[in-house]
Amino acid sequence: MKTLLTTAAATSIALAPVASSAAECSNDSWTRIQERGKIVVGVKADYKPWGFRDTDGSIIGMEIDMAKDVAETMGVELELMPVVASNRMQFLEQGQIDLMIATMTDRADRREIVGIVGPNYYTSGTNILAPKALGFTAWDDLRDKPVCGVQGAFYNQIIEDKYGAQIVAFGGSAEARQALRDKKCVAFVYDDSSIGSAIASGEWAEFEMPLASEDDSPWGLAVPKAEEACVFGRFMTGMQYAWHQDGSLIEWEAKWGIKPTAYLQGLNDKLSDHITE
Repeated sequence: MKTLLTTAAATSIALAPVASSAAECSNDSWTRIQERGKIVVGVKADYKPWGFRDTDGSIIGMEIDMAKDVAETMGVELELMPVVASNRMQFLEQGQIDLMIATMTDRADRREIVGIVGPNYYTSGTNILAPKALGFTAWDDLRDKPVCGVQGAFYNQIIEDKYGAQIVAFGGSAEARQALRDKKCVAFVYDDSSIGSAIASGEWAEFEMPLASEDDSPWGLAVPKAEEACVFGRFMTGMQYAWHQDGSLIEWEAKWGIKPTAYLQGLNDKLSDHITE
């Protein structure tokens, strides 16, 4: 993996003059990271198992393992900065973070603001966590009922417009889940993979994910928009290709108890080296 990434990084740097001319690259973030010997990555601290607080207060999770690998490959120290859906893009725009790996769905409107580079590292759909006793069987069962959500999540408006649910938005998933336990809403709309992991933990025995998931969408990490087609953006593209090719994402998925996804397995199969196998 390191050989592949080193080659990818070298290729990126070699192409930098061309990219700079074509896309008016600044390479400011890449240069700043190298000069200070540290990369600041925006991650979730309330989105188990991708990013959450350990018992000692440190942030751990699948995306944190990704961030660690980025820092190790660049040969710099890693600083993690907690972000939420409502501020993660702003933090990147404002230079408070150099890179964002924070469970963000890749959408056209977001690509206008930040540099989302492929291939996408994950994908998931939208579902609900709800008490088994309520017996929900269809999305229309949520009509005119209060449903807890997280501020900044794109699917909030969709669920309101399409099914008539009344979204009660909270600053983070922990607050939304607690509100569900406190019966301030009848369900919690969220990412289906995270809900599945929560149920599997045994901490939500009286709850279920009863509906068919909707809007399966890829997740994208992001660099500053000005560096999307430049050294930093190309480097992160190389990182993601390597993670898919060598199975790192599948290993991290298993490590953190996330239900295996066909998306990761499919890309791993597609990108695997059939000659060396």
